[in-house]
Amino acid sequence: MQETQIYPDGSGKMHIHYWMPNPDSAGSKIVENLGFFTQDSIKKEFSSPFVKIENVTVYNDSTDSTTHAEIDLSFNHVDSLNNAKAFADAGFSFKDGAARQKVFSQFIQPIATGFGIDGDKFRVTYKYKFSGEIIAHNATSIEDHTLIWSYTLNQIGSGKTISVTFLPYKIKETPVWIYALSGGVLLIVLYFLFRKKKD
Repeated sequence: MQETQIYPDGSGKMHIHYWMPNPDSAGSKIVENLGFFTQDSIKKEFSSPFVKIENVTVYNDSTDSTTHAEIDLSFNHVDSLNNAKAFADAGFSFKDGAARQKVFSQFIQPIATGFGIDGDKFRVTYKYKFSGEIIAHNATSIEDHTLIWSYTLNQIGSGKTISVTFLPYKIKETPVWIYALSGGVLLIVLYFLFRKKKD
């Protein structure tokens, strides 16, 4: 699962969480060599210029016998993610659209379903939040202002493209009602300050 927040200037933050059933003793060595669940290997895969790795956590969950990796990163511009090995073919794009709008896209690469992997059983999910008014999108669902793309491996087929057009707020994550609320609080504080002086 990939959860991403993108700000009007193209900067943002991302949380990635993936897991797999614990391998047997023979498979454990193969997984270790691949580096999917090794902190140093993960950092190398996701590092790129203007991208900061905030945290990498690898752990085993004994309740369902799975191995997990979680990565938190921040970026100065979403396009810079293309320089990371893990996103080599993701094609992140953040461009100007019509009338102050921004157009974002990401390519979801095909995922091999060999080696006994059931392409209808395994699912990948991408969640995006944008600091602005959503104009158009091709998300499969929306939940609490979060756009969600969720596909089984077979549904991805030869690849899918995430596409969003939005009208950014004037500054990061600040809709107009925040200004109104802040102004109201300021007026109340000033009222009590002047009242205290008179007393």
